[in-house]
Amino acid sequence: MALASLSWCFGTALALVCGSLWPQVHSALAPENEVPLRPTTWLPEGKITSVTLPKGRTRRLYFTLKKKAPAMSVTVSPCDLAIEWSLTARSLKDKPIMKQQWSTKKSMPEVWWRGPGTEENLHIFTGDAVDTYSGPSLPHASIYILRLRSKQQSTRATVFLHEGLGSSGVFPVVPADRQVQTLGVGMTSVTLSWAPSASITSHPQADNSYYCVLVNSLQNYPSLCAAQQSARKKKDQKDDKVEKKRRGTVWPILKEWWWEQWDTYPEAEGLSTPLADADLQCACRGTESVCTVSELLPDTPYYFDVFVIDKVNRTSSVYKGTFARTHEEARTAITPLREGELRWVTFKNDGLSSEQLFSFRPRGLQQSGLFTLQSCGGGEKIKREGTTAGQAASNTGTTLQASVKIQISSAYHRRGVPSLPSTLQIKSFNRLRGCNSVTLAWMGTEERSLYCIYHRKLGDHEAEAAGASSLSAPCLGPESRSDTERVLCKYFQELNPRRAVTTAVIGGLEPGTAYVFDVYLMRRWGIPVKYASKMVKTRKEC
Repeated sequence: MALASLSWCFGTALALVCGSLWPQVHSALAPENEVPLRPTTWLPEGKITSVTLPKGRTRRLYFTLKKKAPAMSVTVSPCDLAIEWSLTARSLKDKPIMKQQWSTKKSMPEVWWRGPGTEENLHIFTGDAVDTYSGPSLPHASIYILRLRSKQQSTRATVFLHEGLGSSGVFPVVPADRQVQTLGVGMTSVTLSWAPSASITSHPQADNSYYCVLVNSLQNYPSLCAAQQSARKKKDQKDDKVEKKRRGTVWPILKEWWWEQWDTYPEAEGLSTPLADADLQCACRGTESVCTVSELLPDTPYYFDVFVIDKVNRTSSVYKGTFARTHEEARTAITPLREGELRWVTFKNDGLSSEQLFSFRPRGLQQSGLFTLQSCGGGEKIKREGTTAGQAASNTGTTLQASVKIQISSAYHRRGVPSLPSTLQIKSFNRLRGCNSVTLAWMGTEERSLYCIYHRKLGDHEAEAAGASSLSAPCLGPESRSDTERVLCKYFQELNPRRAVTTAVIGGLEPGTAYVFDVYLMRRWGIPVKYASKMVKTRKEC
């Protein structure tokens, strides 16, 4: 009997304790719009407010506008999950009756809900992206209500209220084109670029904002908060053993009850989300809108996100991320060349030996052809040109870096190597230089060949910077030039190589203007030979 009484007392005490902790169940006889007592959560103006969103629970924030405020904007930034949020304006026909007797105690917003009035929907949004509502203030609105809800699981978001016209200036500015572009993909590196942010370009010396590039192999993040959450989850995985032990206690029951009751307790007003990017490993950090991410694994997918971070306001904005897969490890392969195909070959300038193999099968019975190789680095002239038989291969070591241009053809039937000019320099005569014309001379060959002259007008800045050297590109052929730049084409032949000099008078020029002249040796077979560019300035007065 004593044991039964003790059990009854213990059960009664446990019921009293659990009953005090469990949420109250309201009577079914309560009015339809009867709501439990909840402290009012006011949304401050000009402060970033962090809001916790329990799964399936609707959080409400209230605010009013100043009488002279012409407009407002509300910015909601979800963290790592999609949420639903809406903004409504509540208008009362009469002021709330404060002395009215209620069945339960009410907070001020609940008194407004029970009063006669109308509610107007201003904005509704669903998603995981940052969204902003901007609009004029409503003179008849008594209070504005912001509702936030997460259906998937518990998460959080930040809210910012701005009164007035224009931008608040709190969040970094992201250009209209938010897409991150992929400039190049290698075996262990990826180069990215994006449109600059006005928050950085408008104040280059302020050092208030910077870019942070993040890379991972899982997904693109919608916000910096989502990236931080992912980093924290990886860190928390190390504590799984401790978490499993805690699941065996009464803590899960109390934890579930706590999430259900969270909406009863207000957030601290103006609680700012700590923008701690120290735990984030930025692949690139600075003010440049170009980034090369290195030390990647070959043949691996990667996701790249770019954030612009405001250090003063402790806010961030995100670009639209991109995806790239690194190349496979290099494999030795022989690339076949087609008849007359013009191909650019690029070599890595890493100090190591670089090798590329090409094969070619000549047509016809002669089984021979013309193979031309031209270096495209530093304005050098042709390195090697000759005939080949059967199969041709290009095997280049550290002596040839940057890029070369190659071509092979079996249509060439002459024995020996085609003749080339003894020099690729263009000479201009100062005495023959006028206000509207210049005279040029260059070396030709003993073969009958076609020479074409192109010219381009230079601006004052290019002329002062000696534009001829910067515009010299030995591998850019006539096909890359505009027809309007072509001055003339002429045939020339001189059997004596020492006297193989030809000239041309270029007219129709503007006085006191600098021009860059290019001469191309056009051949029936092989790559056109480009002479070194020559800059000449016409006389200002004659």
